Parts: sequence; C-alpha cells; structure tokens
Amino acid sequence: QVQLVESGGGLVQTGGSLKLSCAASGSVFSRNVMGWYRQAPGKAREFVATIYSGDITNYANFVKGRFTISRDNAKNTVYLQMDSLKPEDTAVYYCSLATYLGRSPLYWGQGTQVTVSS
Repeated sequence: QVQLVESGGGLVQTGGSLKLSCAASGSVFSRNVMGWYRQAPGKAREFVATIYSGDITNYANFVKGRFTISRDNAKNTVYLQMDSLKPEDTAVYYCSLATYLGRSPLYWGQGTQVTVSS
C-alpha cells in the first residue's frame, strides 16, 4: 500500500508561481513512476507530468517550459514547480504513483487546489 499526501496549493495571480509537494509513504520504490494530474471543474482529469528513475520526465504540451517536475528518492517526495501560471491552470492537482513505467497510476493523493486569478 502507498499513501500520497499533497501540499502547496493556493491562490496566485496570473504569471505567479507555486510549488506543489507530494510525500509518499508505504511501499515506494525508485522504479515507480510518480506524477501529477489535474482536474478543472466540469472537465476530465488530465495528465500534467511524470518522472521516472529520478530524472526521466514527461510533460503535457500545455505545461512545457512552465512547469518542472522533480523527485527526491531519499525523501520519497515529488515536486511540481509551476511558473508563469495562467487562469486556465486552475484545477485540483493530484499526485499519482504507477508501479512500473507504462502502467496507469495505481495510487492517488487527495488533491490540492490551485487557483490562478486573472
């Protein structure tokens, strides 16, 4: 079993920055793929970014160049640095963990709200 706890959400103005954190506990291994998804009101949950084996990253096109995912394996923590935020980035952001590369996430955090005001 794995537990994921997000933190760092909040309200920010357009162009501002936020850094989300996700602390994982339980059976977490370096081979796990950790990532972030988001869900805006009335929309489906969508992929944001993933990180594998410490430094292999993948990003959704709409966040490339603005968001950076990183991981501290010693702390079992994944981060999402979000810069140049836009109102359309407003959503609940969820941390995820997939057991192996290529698999869908098996575990989810409770979510943290990010609101970008215009």
